[in-house]
Amino acid sequence: MISYKKLWHVLLDKDLKKKDLIMLAGVSSYTISKLNRGDNVTTDVLQRICKGLDCDLSDIMELVPDEDESTARD
Repeated sequence: MISYKKLWHVLLDKDLKKKDLIMLAGVSSYTISKLNRGDNVTTDVLQRICKGLDCDLSDIMELVPDEDESTARD
């Protein structure tokens, strides 16, 4: 599972709002909704966000193990 919590922290650190991200990265409000839900977005979208915020992928997202995966390893 992908988590975009880091993205929201970057926005806070840069004193930006989601509307600003829409303008900086050229993404739609629908894409922002998908990010809020942790849904999949294209690598093109992620690249535009990184370029707009001047950051790397690891600054805006992280892999989080599913509950099923973490219990399967125990």
